[in-house]
Amino acid sequence: MSENKIAAIILGAGKGTRMKSDLPKVMMPVCGKPMIRHILDTLEATKVSKIVTVIAPDGDLVKKEVAPYETCVQHHQQGTGDAVKSAKDALKGFDGDILVIFGDQPLYTKNTIMKLVNKRREGYSIVCLGFTPDDAARYGRLIMENGELKRIVEYKDANEQERAVRFCNSGMMCFDGKVMFDILDEITNENAAQEYYLTDAIAIALKKGLKCSAVECPVNEAAAANTREELAFLEELLKKRGN
Repeated sequence: MSENKIAAIILGAGKGTRMKSDLPKVMMPVCGKPMIRHILDTLEATKVSKIVTVIAPDGDLVKKEVAPYETCVQHHQQGTGDAVKSAKDALKGFDGDILVIFGDQPLYTKNTIMKLVNKRREGYSIVCLGFTPDDAARYGRLIMENGELKRIVEYKDANEQERAVRFCNSGMMCFDGKVMFDILDEITNENAAQEYYLTDAIAIALKKGLKCSAVECPVNEAAAANTREELAFLEELLKKRGN
């Protein structure tokens, strides 16, 4: 398999409401560039062969920013699983590695992306990216056994033992393109929020007899921005990195 038989789905349909801005969240600037542009730069450096960005119905600004790369529309905000599924047609027949990246996490590096992809190529159907913060706070936990990922437990659903685990879910995932959409098609919205959660893909893959795993990235790479304060923090981290 050629090194760059990799596709990426960037989730870019979020609103900038908590940023108190009319701009779509991924268009908020970090070090003079929209967040999503930093992600595109990294994916280009990684020489991925296909990039698809999921946008909101009114996502023209994002569409313009990511051009000439393809976009697809998430018509109703029904969760992360639903967002990724909206890229199904754009990736029809793609059987390489498919990355899912949240558009408000601009600090991932090429090394981290390739670490995730290379692990996936060891025979896993899904590999999640984890990190180990000093304060695991309310992040979802990655529950590992003998190098394999057994489940993702949201903080609110975790028991005491699971809450003691500090290996947390960053959100980024790498799927085997051959099975990805078969797995996603089985995600249901039978939960309190009636949303389709991407993290449910792990339980479905395991039920199908497929293997899942996780790799770790530096804590700062997993930083995301939902507020102005978090945006300022991203900028600080990027400046330290020497951008």
